[in-house]
Amino acid sequence: MCKYDFEDCELCESPGGEVVWESDLCRVVMVGDPDYPGFCRIILHRHMREMTDLPQKERMQLMSVLFAVESAVRTLYQPDKINLASLGNMTPHVHWHLIPRWRDDRHFPNAVWTKPQRQNSPRRPLVNRQQLGDQIIAAMRTR
Repeated sequence: MCKYDFEDCELCESPGGEVVWESDLCRVVMVGDPDYPGFCRIILHRHMREMTDLPQKERMQLMSVLFAVESAVRTLYQPDKINLASLGNMTPHVHWHLIPRWRDDRHFPNAVWTKPQRQNSPRRPLVNRQQLGDQIIAAMRTR
């Protein structure tokens, strides 16, 4: 985490979810949303507001992690689509949302933060933390 060096930042003060993988640069956490199994966040450990605040090498490393997580989630969950988002309006700390999407999920085709289109998402197979972590490690080896 940020070694608690930035007050009032929830991503500096807590892991932000269940940690499934981490490096010196960042961590990958499972969000735990039952409508979107496989929903992960890739969170920079230290507090930075924008991607362009990072040195180029770290930007590239962070994107490599993001792509490895996308590959792992696609392999394990087989979604119809992956949404990637880096907003930071509510939490101005560099982090990416990686959200697997299915044509029959609650919000499809709209963003998950909009009004639902359907009552519920169908149940999807659950993948545990270890399986996802192992798949991320495997994907990182090919990068």
